[in-house]
Parts: sequence; structure tokens; C-alpha cells
Amino acid sequence: MTGFVMHFFVCNISICGIIAMLLLLRRTFKGILSCRMRYHLGFLLLGLLIVPLIPFHFIPAAQILPQFPGLKKEMISLAGNSAGKIAESGLTTTTDWMNDFALSASRQTPPAAMYLVTGIWLAGVLAMLALIIKFSLVMRALRKAAFPVQSAEIISLYHRCLEEAGIHKAIPVYHTAFLRSPVMAGLLRPCIFLPDHLTTEYREPELRYMLLHELQHYKHKDIFIGYLMNLIGILYWFNPIVRYALKEMRIDREIACDTSVLELLEAEDYNAYGNTLINYAERISLSSFSFAAGLGGSMKQMKQRILNIASYEKPTFRKKLSGMTAFALIAVLLLGCTPFLSTYAADETHYHWNSSQENVSCTDLSSYFGAYDGCFVLYNAKADAWKIYNPERAVLRLSPDSTYKIYDALFALEEGIITPEDSFIAWNGETYPFAAWNEDQTLRSAMENSVNWYFTSLDEQLGKTAVSDYIQGIGYGNENISGGFPTYWMESSLKISPIEQVELLTGLYENSFDFDSENIDAVKDAIHLSSHDGATLYGKTGTGRINGQDVSGWFVGFVETNNQAYFFATNIGADENATGSRAAEITMEILNGIMPEL
Repeated sequence: MTGFVMHFFVCNISICGIIAMLLLLRRTFKGILSCRMRYHLGFLLLGLLIVPLIPFHFIPAAQILPQFPGLKKEMISLAGNSAGKIAESGLTTTTDWMNDFALSASRQTPPAAMYLVTGIWLAGVLAMLALIIKFSLVMRALRKAAFPVQSAEIISLYHRCLEEAGIHKAIPVYHTAFLRSPVMAGLLRPCIFLPDHLTTEYREPELRYMLLHELQHYKHKDIFIGYLMNLIGILYWFNPIVRYALKEMRIDREIACDTSVLELLEAEDYNAYGNTLINYAERISLSSFSFAAGLGGSMKQMKQRILNIASYEKPTFRKKLSGMTAFALIAVLLLGCTPFLSTYAADETHYHWNSSQENVSCTDLSSYFGAYDGCFVLYNAKADAWKIYNPERAVLRLSPDSTYKIYDALFALEEGIITPEDSFIAWNGETYPFAAWNEDQTLRSAMENSVNWYFTSLDEQLGKTAVSDYIQGIGYGNENISGGFPTYWMESSLKISPIEQVELLTGLYENSFDFDSENIDAVKDAIHLSSHDGATLYGKTGTGRINGQDVSGWFVGFVETNNQAYFFATNIGADENATGSRAAEITMEILNGIMPEL
């Protein structure tokens, strides 16, 4: 919840800029856009304001597609006889390279400031909701205290107004002593409420204009928009720029409604309609019903409306065309801002990757994972084809744990801290819980035994700036090392998804990072696990341990065979016993279990 709120507040910075742009564009095209178009621009703004409130990402299309039973047996192709040779190589029974060690990390909790900000926002939302509930009770009492209009003259006039407005549904009309101006209220059962003085002091022209005004609100669904505006106002209660934009939208709504009425009237009636607003200005300015649409408003709003009526001319075809063009231009600019407002776009917990591509297919491997929440990703580089089990988890960013050591080593090689010929680092004499750690190390031994202190030493010599630059340079996951040295990659701030693991392995293999080829080869040699009859397996395990429990297991790597390469990433999650070793076992079981004998 705190993460969502933080992203939401960050989005508000962009929102303020977008609103400023919108107001500037409205002012620039004021003479071209019709009143109704200016109001409709507010609809686009409401849509943009809703986007940051969506705290989830869209379900990939591939997940929605039906899963056919045959898919379960579908081959994850490693191509050629070499695939069978990997299965025959006995790797699944070899456990030496599956060893993986991890030190416990404490679960990070959001800082107190995040909880405080979240609490303040929720308190404000609750306070605003309380006001809305109070208003709802007032409107409910008003409806109970109101009486249906019985005057034959008013009913006759009302039906003529319905016909003029082109509305075929008769909306109930009530009169009450508790209002100073007409309003329309009710989302599901809309009603028009007239103050008693309008029914007792019957003046047909004025009442006609007021009824036409309320009916235009109904015709253009302004009550529903009013509800949406108030909901947005509740959630953005802290943002004065949003509140100002909503206020301007309410003014645009009334001006647009006035214009719709003027379109029904003859030119000689324009002044009379404006005079109705002037004559009732003092009374109707006292009306302020959040979820109602009415004739009233503040004195400033009334002034704007009267000036609009005084300058009104029925638009020509050319002006309509110009207005639609300007509206379309502004709409494109506003909609182009959507990605900047998406919480998902700002949310670093998922990798944005389209799993519905033609070269991506999903397969059911759940029987291999048992009670684990896991995923498996395989990429055939030559065919540019992906096979994925559990695409939802495949884009979920998780701590890389010891799989990160592949790249940590590469960075150190690039900086000359170690070299392919000399990667020796002496043991510092500190006693560690794993015997393999309590001795001198080379890159090969440190990678094989996942010796944390070796890579911590590399990080210390690299420095935070260099590490950050390299991570950003290769685009490693969320690129976040704010968790600090030496634990930023151990259940801390740095996160990466299985899809990204495979993409980075492909980049490593093809050296798309433009690193020294000798350094690439040195890293490949360090993660070399087994070779058999032309098939070579490379990989690295990783285990995430929190408070003494192994909660996340990784096995990532690639297979070279017949001048081809196949890249894979497996991740498993559970409350306990989710280790890199178990992820490696599952990976080999999958490769052996679903490959046909060729």
C-alpha cells in the first residue's frame, strides 16, 4: 500500500504539468474550441487522473488464451541430437555445481515517513468521504421532504420542454422549500427539484429556460460526470492544481449546458435567457450540491456564463471543423501523457514485456514445480522463439541473489580489478558459516561456491559509482542499488525478472555490451558447469534467504550445442526450502522430461 501511495504522489508531479499544459492549450484555442469541446477536454483529464489509481498491470494476452492439453507435452526445443546428449550427460544427478550458499537478510520495511504520508492521505480521503456521506443524507432527506409537482400549467410546460430537448423519458419533477434554485440529482433515478417560489410565482419563460437547462444536464449525462469528478476530488484532495482543474471543469459544464439551451432557442430569446440568470443570480449562487447538476454557481461563474451568453453565435461549419481539429490535437497530446501517469509504468516491481508476441508460446509445467510458485523461461536465439511457463511471474522482478555475481565479476574484469589470468583474492581470515568460504579464492572457485565475501571485495574496489554506471549501462533489472553495499543484490533494492535474466544472458553471450571479449570468455568459463558430446551447460544458482528461511531460488544459464545457444531462467518462491539448488534440479527435470528423444 505504501509503495502504491508513493508512486501515486510521484505521478502528481506529472499531473500538475499536464494540467498546466491543458489550461494553456484551452486558452490558446479558446476562440476555436466550442464550449462543449472545452468541457469534453475535461473528460480526457478525468481519464488521465484515473490512470495513476490503477495499481496493477494488464494481464498479458497470452495468459488469457485457452490452454490446450497438448501444450503440456510441447517440446522446449534444444534442437538436434545434442539435446538428447544433454539429457544423457547425467547432469541431473550431478550435485556439485548445484551448491549454493546464502546468508540471511532481514526483510526491509518501508521507512516511517512512507507510513506517515500514507496515513495522512487515507485520513484525508476518509474525511472527504464523511462529507460526501453527510451530503448524501441531506439529499435523501430532501427527496423525502419534496412533493411531486401538481400544477397542470407546469406539467404541460415540462412536457413541451422534454419535446424541445429531444428526451423521451419523463423525469420526475418535485418541488421543495429547501432549495433556492433548480437542481437535478440522482445517478440511477434522476429527478428535477424546483424551489417552491418557482412553482408559486409561475413565470413561464423563466421556468422554461430553467427546465431546459436541467434537461440538458440529463441529456449529456452530467450527473454521472459529477460523481466521477467528486470521486477524483476525494482521492486528490491534497492537490490544489487538480482541485482548480475540477473547478474549471464545473464552470465549463454549466457554460456548455447554457450553450446547449441557446441552440434550442431563437436569437431573440438569448437576452431573456441571460436575464433569467441575472435576475436569479443572488438566489442560485447559494446552491452548492456536489453530486447535483443545476442552474446555480458562484458569482464569478455566473459572470462568465452571462458573458458567454451575450457573445453567443451559432457556429459555422468552418468553425466546427476547426474546433474538432484543435480538439483532436489536444486529445492526442493528453493521451500521449498516459504512460507517464501509469502506476504500473512507475512501478519497478514488473518488467514491461509483451508476452503475446507471435514468437512467444506458453506451456504448462506446473507438475514440475509442485507447491512452489515458480516460472521457467527458455529462449531459442537462432529461431528467436520463447517458451514460458507462468508468464505472470516471468515479468515479476525479484532479488537476483547470487545470479548477480555473473555481472559483478564482469564489471571487475572490465575495470582490471581481476584479470582472466589472475583473479586470486586471499581469504581475510574471518570465519564464515560455510567451509568453502574459509579459504583463498579465484573467480572460478568463488563462482562455484558462491562466495559472497569475494564479490563484496570486488564491489568495494569498484565503488558505488562504477557499479551503478555498469548496471545502468547493461540495463540490469530495475537498476536500483539504493539498498547499499554490500547487500543491494541480496533480497534488497536490486530486482530483476526471469525474462530480463534471459535477455541479459543473451547480451552476455553475444557481447552486445561491447565488453572485452577475453573478459566475456572468463565469465563464461567461471559459470561453466558441464560438457558432454558437444553440448555445454553454463549456469549460476542463487538463493534468497530471509530470517533464516530460503524463500527464493534461481537457476539461470544457457546451453551451447551445434553452434546454437539456448538461454533459460528458472525461479521458485515459497515460505521455505526455495533454494537455487532446487531450482537447478527442477530445470534439469524439465529439460529431461519434456524433450523428445531425437
